[in-house]
Amino acid sequence: MQPSKVLLATLLFFTLAPWATASKVTYDGRAIIIDGKHKLLVSGSIHYPRSTAQMWPDLIKKSKEGGLDAVETYVFWDSHEPARREYDFSGNLDLIRFLKTIQDEGLYAVLRIGPYVCAEWNYGGFPVWLHNMPGVQLRTANDVFMNEMRNFTTLIVNMVKQENLFASQGGPVILAQIENEYGNVMSSYGDEGKAYIEWCANVAQSLHIGVPWLMCQQADAPEPMINTCNGWYCDQFTPNRPTSPKMWTENWTGWFKSWGGKDPHRTAEDLAFSVARFYQLGGTFQNYYMYHGGTNFGRTAGGPYITTSYDYDAPLDEYGNLNQPKWGHLKELHDVLHSMEDTLTRGNISSVDFGNSVSGTIYSTEKGSSCFLTNTDSRNDTTINFQGIDYEVPAWSVSILPDCQDVVYNTAKVSAQTSVMVKKKNVAEDEPAALSWSWRPETNDKSILFGKGEVSVNQILDQKDAGNDQSDYLFYMTSVSLKEDDPIWGDNMTLRITGSGQVLHVFVNGEFIGSQWAKYGVFDYVFEQKIKLNKGKNTITLLSATVGFANYGANFDLTQAGVRGPVELVGYHDDEIIIKDLSSHKWSYKVGLEGLHQNLYSSDSSKWQQDNYPTNKMFTWYKATFKAPLGTDPVVVDLLGLGKGLAWVNGNSIGRYWPSFIAEDGCSLDPCDYRGSYDNNKCVTNCGKPTQRWYHVPRSFLNNEGDNTLVLFEEFGGDPSSVNFQTIAIGSACVGAEENKKIELSCQGRQISAIKFASFGNPLGTCGSFSKGTCEASNDAFSIIQKACVGQESCTIDVSEDTFGSTTCGDDVIKTLAVEAIC
Repeated sequence: MQPSKVLLATLLFFTLAPWATASKVTYDGRAIIIDGKHKLLVSGSIHYPRSTAQMWPDLIKKSKEGGLDAVETYVFWDSHEPARREYDFSGNLDLIRFLKTIQDEGLYAVLRIGPYVCAEWNYGGFPVWLHNMPGVQLRTANDVFMNEMRNFTTLIVNMVKQENLFASQGGPVILAQIENEYGNVMSSYGDEGKAYIEWCANVAQSLHIGVPWLMCQQADAPEPMINTCNGWYCDQFTPNRPTSPKMWTENWTGWFKSWGGKDPHRTAEDLAFSVARFYQLGGTFQNYYMYHGGTNFGRTAGGPYITTSYDYDAPLDEYGNLNQPKWGHLKELHDVLHSMEDTLTRGNISSVDFGNSVSGTIYSTEKGSSCFLTNTDSRNDTTINFQGIDYEVPAWSVSILPDCQDVVYNTAKVSAQTSVMVKKKNVAEDEPAALSWSWRPETNDKSILFGKGEVSVNQILDQKDAGNDQSDYLFYMTSVSLKEDDPIWGDNMTLRITGSGQVLHVFVNGEFIGSQWAKYGVFDYVFEQKIKLNKGKNTITLLSATVGFANYGANFDLTQAGVRGPVELVGYHDDEIIIKDLSSHKWSYKVGLEGLHQNLYSSDSSKWQQDNYPTNKMFTWYKATFKAPLGTDPVVVDLLGLGKGLAWVNGNSIGRYWPSFIAEDGCSLDPCDYRGSYDNNKCVTNCGKPTQRWYHVPRSFLNNEGDNTLVLFEEFGGDPSSVNFQTIAIGSACVGAEENKKIELSCQGRQISAIKFASFGNPLGTCGSFSKGTCEASNDAFSIIQKACVGQESCTIDVSEDTFGSTTCGDDVIKTLAVEAIC
């Protein structure tokens, strides 16, 4: 989502709650009210097309175990209606199955229909055929657009109604959303934008779903739409009406990644701080964007230049593993907040200012009180006296006191384990050390050599207009005839092309001249290379390769793709420059590649060559067979050594690959400091390495018995000899926790095989580099942990002197336990 993105919108609950389906959902100025009870809700985003249907039960189960009350998802118009009035709800597009899986786990659902979604999704979720309808203008008061939007929105609502999935029907869907972050761009649409948002509200109300409608980032949301906040922090957000609850539809748990960009990370401490601060200041609904990010399979990634991985540094990683300590630290927070639900949603609120950026908030009912103590100073810890008791409040943290006396949770003190994930080589019967490759060239001679296309016009077309998004690839072809007396003729001629920022490959008379591309956020460049032309006819072929269409911003739908133009021949003659503009010449167009038209990724064609496969050769198809890795751990394919292209496993697209695009510089070697406001440039890694080397292969794509087929289309030229399949599993687990805590050490389905380090006292270092401090417990912590944990999948430890014996640390030292276990 873009930087404008309190019940937690991670609507997955941590126990099988009988109220996870409802019959009446209303709201007041304090909270969402479900069947007469004020609710404090935590929700999390899981986008069903970014995983597989086989993954959904496990993802939703882990969300519930993580303390969520609800799961939120967008609805992806382009995927469901790829051609006008032709619908697809199969496989991982089975929205109804996804909602029922949420219901089966006893969670609520939040349905963000949009149908504009942003989401770093291709074209923001709009189908490109919509762009090509005569007279259409998107996201404004335009009859053509509004008729199509109404049709799709009504279709989705009726499907959900037919299955009785709205809460008003006893189902799990307690909230729905129309449009998405329109307030960020509405001023660019003038009065038509205001009329459009009124129309959206009227359409939503006319559908009579029986649950509240949301509009995020829409300060002037018409009544009864509830306007909500998106962003890194929303504690200062105020709804536009006192009768609306304070809701946060997108708390960004990390950030998306782009080709050539660094890996962004948001610390568990800061994310927890943002959540606790939001509930402290009156929030009652909050949704994590994302709780599970997943994978941009096929050509779904937008941007342009969004990577295939959409991991987002979410609490559940791209493959569905727990991202620890983030998942565990948030789970502890959710459990504490849920224990205070009645007080936080109904209690009287008072506050106290201690000075020096420290404040307190007290929620009181006739049954008791709950308190928050916050220090927003980004550097200095502070000790305050509250109700006669001294409390230390670390910098940039929130302490939660459910009884206003004992601190049971502080956002800056992480006791959840850190899991170190490792990749392991494919262990399968009869799997050779290296894959055996066959190959065949991509045959586009008619286009590259002769300029033969499917349609011709005397202008340069936007790729959306010419290709209708049927393929990443579009050939632009023209010819130019020159005589020796032509003013441009000479020894110093260039071809100059203004591109749209997408990938461009250039050929003159069948000879490859060069390529150019940009990066995320760059929407134009000028390609210019010296060329040699023949007297007479010359063929110029431009192959545009899109890396997703734009998905965000005012009028983003009009952002050009492909070759923008002009396309010019430039002759340099001493001090004179002669330009011949080819933009109005006759241009022929051809969509896609021959291999794609022939379905080489899924067919059993026998025309593959078995020996002496070429390397570093553009436009080459490769194919290999492999055995599925044993076990159930997530599978990835390592594509290091390749350039850029597309990949399929057993005919299933696993997305675009581009391991040759190296991430830019700018990473710090210093540990990430959670203190202070976060943005996506603060804590970054992976500089100077391939932007994305490993690509997710869902287990449901694989045949456990027999062979599997990997097909690659290599666009740039690369060497597949190092390609291999690996599994991802937890390799080690570390815990660092203060005394008087109970901690769990888990290998997440594996056995704890050994203890590498254990010390109770004042141990030093971090996970992977622990060492003993200056004081230690009288009992051997290593032996105690070893006895309790080795051979178990998980173990629980009481961090106290009762377990480890007295220490020599002194009363002024906060005693901690540090453990590193091998899985």
